[in-house]
Amino acid sequence: MTKQFLYRIILLTCFFYGWVFTTLAQNAAARYEIDAKRKGVNPTDKDALPRSREFIRLDSTYYVGYLYEGLYKFDRSADYLGYKNAIIPLKKAFDLLDKDYHKNFATIYNSVDNLIANFPRYQDLYMIFTALKGCYDNIEMPDEAMELVNKIDAYHFKNDYGFDLCYQRSWMYHRSRFLTASKHNFLKNSVQENEQMAFQWCYNGLAYIKRYEADNDAIFGPGQTQQRQLTIYHNLALLHCFNKNYDSSQYYYELLADGGRVSWNNYGGMQGEVGNFATSQEYFSRDMYKSAEHFLREPYYYLPQLYVYAGKTKEAISLCQEMITESGSTPGFGWYNIALGRSYMYDGQLDSCAFALDKAANFKELHIGTTLTQNQYDFTINLLRIQLYDKLLAQEKFLNKGWWYSPTSLYNIAEFKAKKMAAEYVVVNQLMNDPERDRLVYDLFCAESTTTFDEAWYLMKDFSPRYFIKKYQDYQQTDKRANIQKYFQLFTAKFAYEKGDKKEALTALQNIDRSAVADTASEKLFIARVYENLVQAYDATDDKNKLAIYSNALLEEYPQIIPFAGIQTTVQLNTAGLTDDVTNAVINEIKDCNINFANTDNAAQATIAFTKKGSSYQALINLRSANGKKLVINQRLIFKTPSGAGKEIALRMFGKGGALVFDPPPAPEKK
Repeated sequence: MTKQFLYRIILLTCFFYGWVFTTLAQNAAARYEIDAKRKGVNPTDKDALPRSREFIRLDSTYYVGYLYEGLYKFDRSADYLGYKNAIIPLKKAFDLLDKDYHKNFATIYNSVDNLIANFPRYQDLYMIFTALKGCYDNIEMPDEAMELVNKIDAYHFKNDYGFDLCYQRSWMYHRSRFLTASKHNFLKNSVQENEQMAFQWCYNGLAYIKRYEADNDAIFGPGQTQQRQLTIYHNLALLHCFNKNYDSSQYYYELLADGGRVSWNNYGGMQGEVGNFATSQEYFSRDMYKSAEHFLREPYYYLPQLYVYAGKTKEAISLCQEMITESGSTPGFGWYNIALGRSYMYDGQLDSCAFALDKAANFKELHIGTTLTQNQYDFTINLLRIQLYDKLLAQEKFLNKGWWYSPTSLYNIAEFKAKKMAAEYVVVNQLMNDPERDRLVYDLFCAESTTTFDEAWYLMKDFSPRYFIKKYQDYQQTDKRANIQKYFQLFTAKFAYEKGDKKEALTALQNIDRSAVADTASEKLFIARVYENLVQAYDATDDKNKLAIYSNALLEEYPQIIPFAGIQTTVQLNTAGLTDDVTNAVINEIKDCNINFANTDNAAQATIAFTKKGSSYQALINLRSANGKKLVINQRLIFKTPSGAGKEIALRMFGKGGALVFDPPPAPEKK
């Protein structure tokens, strides 16, 4: 090696280190400037994005600029693309922060002084972690979310409050429990194994808190242990409920309530699952106005469902409309429209139901802040459509008692049957591939389910009655929920009737009717279904007295069911006010519906009073039961032409809601 060559090496080495030291000095100055400037701007402020670009320009190797960009985008995200775009700067920020400060984080709990010195970076790490994991969760990237949790775990924090790594792992196993390792590497291969892992991570979390309890008590005080345990208890309450350990679930929910950390929404779901429907309504209501921007607010999905059980269909509609107006097209919009569609259906407004379900189906929903999934979303829409087509078919027969010789009605009925079969095909395939069908559908009530016991019937009733009779007889022996037993009894009786064992079904229904229903105000739908099936059973025995009793009982309990039950209810029709060709045509259309109009003492009393103002007519509708109970009070309907108005009045006689002004459906196009 020549002296000249050696001289060149020494010169280049000096130049390199000089460049390095100069760069480090420049970076240090730039980072000092960035840290100074960031103090006046919150990462979610409107000025955060231009400030992030300035920070990146000053030093592109410093994490702060990417942190500001990522948090700004995350805060304003409400769809898939928004969260996807936020991931890029957030991940860059995490990688750069980890590169520069990994050793600091790994030793941060070695002393109080060390914690204080590094706490600002620790806070930045927490913000990045929370936003980045939120993005991964919101667009269904659990593998990346688990990898992120593992990276944080590599710091070996003695206190991970806020990060809650064991809680996060437990939640991810439960959230993806129906999937397997072939889909996501961290999962096991069955629902049961994934649930076991979810439980195990909770227990690991409690052991971790206990292991470092003394160290953390010395820094944060003795109350820190309880607060961290409560986070784990939240998951344990959910897991025990899903796994039907209701006493354990109740135990943890009470601990959470005592600690001021309970999710009343989740507690309400648990209460609904065990059949405490009034309590469930109360608890869901407590969380209605809880702030949840860009998140599904579950009370606005589940409360309307409980209102439907209670026969409060118009309150359910109003609640859904309120939330849809408030939320706009943000996550949750699709779920609220599903709830609205259900509410419309049980109120007899089938056209509005179809419109709401179509809106939900055409909306790209993000399932944020919930364990509900896209599979459940699609399944619920399709299951409600089965019921919708079934009701449209029944409504066609109700509105035209001579349907069997009407070409138009026969065509409509055939069309509804074809659409129902197509929907059933889709739902059955979804159900066959769902490892949770027993838990989410056949159990009838599950806090994680998005469908109701009544909707489950519309799915199962056209399939093997013998199989389901056995299943619901077994439930009566094995299920611990005392308040749900009567639902299993109802399903056993209904399937027996479908199988042709009508005498056995009638006996079972009579026994249910004699049993006390603890919560009549909250379980009107159940009571009405019992009465509906008793009417059908007594109609077959030709027991006119019992038929009249239970027909009237059904009318009083849930009148909106009658037009779709194939029941010919006896009504005494009284008309008043204006009489002309239009009102006569409307009355004739009412009388053409499948109602037994008769002047008898034990009949319901309907009064329709007509008036006219300008070119518009008004019908004022009132209905009393045979016992004199007021069921429809001064409901108004304004119309201009008789076509369809009589049919609409007939439906509204039985409690159907709708617009004040009636617009007849458009005539079919001529081909």
